Amino acid sequence: MKARIPGTPKQSDDERLLTDPELPAMDKNVANVLAELRQDHRNMSLMLNLLEVESNRLFDGDDTDFELLYDIMHYMTVYPDVVHHPKEDRIYAELKAVRPDLSAGFDRITVDHRHIAELGVRLRDDVASVNSGGVVPRKSVVADTLRYVNTLRGHIQWEELDLFRRIEEMIAGGHEFFEVATFLQTPDPVFGPEVEANFVRLFESVKERLVEED
Repeated sequence: MKARIPGTPKQSDDERLLTDPELPAMDKNVANVLAELRQDHRNMSLMLNLLEVESNRLFDGDDTDFELLYDIMHYMTVYPDVVHHPKEDRIYAELKAVRPDLSAGFDRITVDHRHIAELGVRLRDDVASVNSGGVVPRKSVVADTLRYVNTLRGHIQWEELDLFRRIEEMIAGGHEFFEVATFLQTPDPVFGPEVEANFVRLFESVKERLVEED
């Protein structure tokens, strides 16, 4: 399944990604949350592909769209890091509490999420510095991009092939709901029903890539 073409632009600001009293609580159905996480992975993989294309251009000495690079990393540090990964931490905590026999060896997940966030902030700051006129060695940006892309891709694959299958086993065993009162159903600012204003340029780039792949 391909990443879903996003909706229409909407005026808003980044704070709404973190908390909004008008947003509903996250779905209590574990299977539904798992489906959302898998859709996020497809969307995130598309972003990683875009990052890789621009990194290859930079490595080859071709024109590189640093504004697009920043938009991608802005998205990755305010949605996957702030919304997606905490959801995974919560669903893993449920697995550990309900089926400890299935959770062995998965304590690394929260550590991995912190590490990915650190790599993402480093890359975002590299690109922001370039866009503001700073001097950042090309090889440093390329190295940080590839490190981020490869780390997150490997993490996604591990979750899809192992963690999520264990969650499915928990569901099959009869544990279908969990407590999520403290989690808001925060929409994806690019792939959600409406596009946040700060991500319109990224939205257009994603649409172009999806059209090219059809």
